[in-house]
Amino acid sequence: MSPAPIKILLQTTIVPTDNAWSIARFGQLAKLLAAQVTEEGTPRYHVVARDRCRVDEPDPVLSTLDSSGFDQLWLFAVDFGDGLTTEDCAAILRFHNGGGGLMITRDHMDLGSSICGLGDIGGVHYFHTHNPNPDVAAHVRDDLDTTHISWPNFHSGRNGDYQLIIPIMPIHPVLFDPASPTGAIRHLPSHPHEGGVLTPNERGARIIVRGQSKASGQMFNIAAAFEGLAGAGRAIAQSTFHHFADYNWDVRAGAPTFVTEPTGDGLIRNPQALADTHRYAINLAAWLGARTRS
Repeated sequence: MSPAPIKILLQTTIVPTDNAWSIARFGQLAKLLAAQVTEEGTPRYHVVARDRCRVDEPDPVLSTLDSSGFDQLWLFAVDFGDGLTTEDCAAILRFHNGGGGLMITRDHMDLGSSICGLGDIGGVHYFHTHNPNPDVAAHVRDDLDTTHISWPNFHSGRNGDYQLIIPIMPIHPVLFDPASPTGAIRHLPSHPHEGGVLTPNERGARIIVRGQSKASGQMFNIAAAFEGLAGAGRAIAQSTFHHFADYNWDVRAGAPTFVTEPTGDGLIRNPQALADTHRYAINLAAWLGARTRS
């Protein structure tokens, strides 16, 4: 008998909003994960994609996540600080400490700063006015084109294009690609202003991949992996939700009207870059779903 599908919650930190980064703008990711099957041909994942219900009270799903039956939470923090309540954060941490997998991502400056309440995983995300980078010398804008967006804002390229990523040795399973000459994927979607991820201090956690700014040449962290020691679930802290957004996989999907930067079409033109992007998401779901050692 095939095992029951792993239950994945794709969740934003805002209410349903047409002209914003609500969950409808991550539809290609949801379809990709839902299409994965086991060797027996049965669904590998059961995917639920939703926005929060309200911003001024605990969300009925997030605030009870530890008793919900979900196995993974992919949290797209697209708020400006009010996206998670105290009750939401407490339940997410109970979920993770009980073995649930987490992928926590945000974007530039203070976008998604509500995740600062998510323990060590939220703590490696630094923002402009919340949990700033302790290195004051790093308090400078990297992307200089969009002048109203301040640090952290690393320019990895145009929306719709791809960046060449730098896997950190040893190659992490999330980056593994047996068909690649290097054994790892080499591309992810680019974005004009990715957010900041600090190097973790926690045992069993490390930076697994870096990028390089096309504006300054500055190296920056793309993702930190937490191995899930002492019974906790595995987790990934990701520099920007634009690595997973429909718009960044294919700019023809459209974006909110406040997105005004020039676009590219690199992922449309380069099948390998898009294949790497898909593999990254599939690898991530598989890694988060594996039970970890205590």
